This record gives sequence, C-alpha cells and structure tokens, in this order.
Amino acid sequence: MTSAAAPGATHSSISPATRRSILLLSFGTFSSMCAQRICDAMLPELSRVFAVSIAQAAQVVSVFAITYGASQLFYGPLGDRLGKFRVVTFATLGCSIGSVLAVFAQSLDVLIFARLLMALGAAALIPLAMAWVGDSVPADQLQEMLTRTGLGSTLGIVGGQLVGGLFTDLLGWRWAFAFMTALFAIVGTLLWRDLRRQTAAQHCEMKTLVAAPAQPIQRANFINQALEIITGKWSRVVLLMALVEGAVGFGVLAIWASHLHRSLGLSLSVSGAIVALFGLGGMVYMAVGPHLIRRFGQQGLVIMGGAIVGASALVLAYTPHWGPAIPASLLAGFGFFAFHNTMQANATQMTPHARGTAVSLFSSFLFLGQSLGVVLAASLIDRIGTSAVVALGGLAIAVEGVYFAWALRRRDIKAKFPQ
Repeated sequence: MTSAAAPGATHSSISPATRRSILLLSFGTFSSMCAQRICDAMLPELSRVFAVSIAQAAQVVSVFAITYGASQLFYGPLGDRLGKFRVVTFATLGCSIGSVLAVFAQSLDVLIFARLLMALGAAALIPLAMAWVGDSVPADQLQEMLTRTGLGSTLGIVGGQLVGGLFTDLLGWRWAFAFMTALFAIVGTLLWRDLRRQTAAQHCEMKTLVAAPAQPIQRANFINQALEIITGKWSRVVLLMALVEGAVGFGVLAIWASHLHRSLGLSLSVSGAIVALFGLGGMVYMAVGPHLIRRFGQQGLVIMGGAIVGASALVLAYTPHWGPAIPASLLAGFGFFAFHNTMQANATQMTPHARGTAVSLFSSFLFLGQSLGVVLAASLIDRIGTSAVVALGGLAIAVEGVYFAWALRRRDIKAKFPQ
C-alpha cells in the first residue's frame, strides 16, 4: 500500500498505461458484481422451469454468495505471491467456464454447481483490483482511482439485475448466462493483453536496474493476523455489523424483484429495472458522498442511511402501485451505500498494520451474511409473504444504523478519555 502523501506534496502523475489498467480492472469489477446479481430477477422463472420452490431456486444466489465470501481469504495471499493483476486476469477467464456450464444446465443442481464455479473466479476480481490500485497509484490520487473501481462494482449491481430480468423475459434465462460468458471472455482477453504489456515493461525495467543483493521477504502470518483481528473488541463489532448488513441488506435485496413480480404483477424485466435503481442510488451517493461525510460525519451517515433504507423498504413492500417503488428503490440504494461506505471505512482502519487481512475478513463476513440472508428470506416467504420480508429487512438496517452510530460514539469517547 502506498504511504500517505505528505502535506504540501506536489500532485503525483499517473501514467496513461496505469490509467488504462485501472479502467480494465473496473470492467472486471463490473463483471464480478454483474455475475453476483444476475439471478435475482430470474428466481421465479427458475422456480417454474425446474419445478422447485423459490427457496430452492434461491440457492443459485446463496451458494454463489457463500463461495464468493469464503474465497476472499484465499485470493489475498495468492495475489501477493503470484501477482494481483495476473490472478485477476486468469480468474476472469475462468469465470467463462462456469458461465458456459450454466447456459447448458439441465437441472437446478447443475446450475448451482455452475454458479459455484463462477463465484470461485469472480471472488478475486474486486478485492485484488483494489489491492493492485493501492500498489500502483500515488497516495494523493488513491481515493479517486479506487472510486473508479467502485463505480464498476456499483454499475454491476444495476447491470446484473437489469440484464437478468431483461434476458429472462425476452429470450430466456439461459441467454443471460450466454451474455455473462461473452462478457467474461472479452474482459479477460483485454486483461490478458494488458498483463503481457505490463510483463514486457517490467522486463525492460529490470534490465536497466543495477544488480543489488536480494533482501529476504518478510511474509506476514495470515492465521496470526486473522486471530488478532477476530479477537479484537472493535474488530468484532465491525465484523458483526458486516454479517448483519450482508444478511438484511444484500441478502434481502435478492427477493425485491421477485416481490414486485408477485405482488404487483410486473414483468421480470420491469421488476429488475426498478430494483436496478438501487445501484443507481449508490452512484448518486458516490457523487455527493464527500460533502455528506464532512457535513454529517460517520455517526450521522449510518443513522441517516439506515433510516432511508427502512422507510424506502416499507414503501416498496406495501405500495399498491408500481410508481412509488421507483423512487423507493433509488433512495434505498442511496441510503444503503451511505451506510455501507461508512462500514468500509471502518473495515480499513480496524487493524491498520494488517489492513489486507482485515478487509478480506470484512468481505467474507459480508458475503457470508448475504448468503444467510438469502436463505432466511426465501424460507420466510411462504410463512409471512414477500411484503413482510422486504419490510423487516429494511427495518433491520435502520436498527443497525442506530446501533452502529452508538458503537462509534462509544469508541470515540473511550479514545478521547481512556481509563
């Protein structure tokens, strides 16, 4: 990770080649998040085609999330050893294999296995893209460049939900996976060409360096760092919040399109398009986020974000007409990303000397929570209905916002007045 820029330091420049690499990594983060959300709007169709319940069909989402979250811990050390850009490249190409298998799946079990293969590759893209940017960009421009990879992820939420519903309605659900196959193949090929360019440039640079005695490489012990993070009092709070956020935020989000389809009779493509506004709301927050952070601070943001999500979920859950669902989905995304951005900031700071491991654990807890949330939400649908599930998810985020603001305030007081 680059060191912090000194006050008054001149603005560092980023080469066009590095900017191009970051753009390609943004395509990769888009592909990863698109693969994650593409099944949301097609759950009712998968339930019909394979003659299973919504809860069973939702395994294509939950299994992906479980695999995705668990694989986060594997890719950090692998990227450090083999090269982050290299691992991202081959993981992107590998996603095409799972996508092809999904296209030709003749049973739900085969489709679930295909989604597992996709998740194994997609898990590398976002965390290693961020890590590569951190290694390659000057400190004074790191925040801006990370925002670009984050933009790819946010657009992936929009694109996945929209493409999943659109293809399912117009051509059939298999065509959505055909689209993902092409997307991963194209992005992977572009990354491969850029990797070759980087390798050639590094080879030329090595020839110009004066030979120097090799210094021993100090490798951090991942297990010891993980234990230190998990046993830390504040770290446990952040990880628990990530688990809950994944369950009641990203997890329950998976049934929003199905809820609109079932309760209001909307087509899957229209339902997916409305829920895709959630991602657009996140983009709006990214544009005004710096101003809001200065104005409200972290405590104000989590309370405000949670309250907006809670109110929006209630509107979306019980509206008798599709019209109010449009602004509700947009505002829910805005509020959720206000909350999530604060969570991310605390994840990077909970153990500064082991930041990579800490962020990996945070991501794992987030996606583990998502998988649990999908399973729980799907199992509650038949008992209390989709409206109640959507509403409860939003209210849980609101309560979590209040609790986390209290935890932040308590932490700040203890730091200011240590006993």
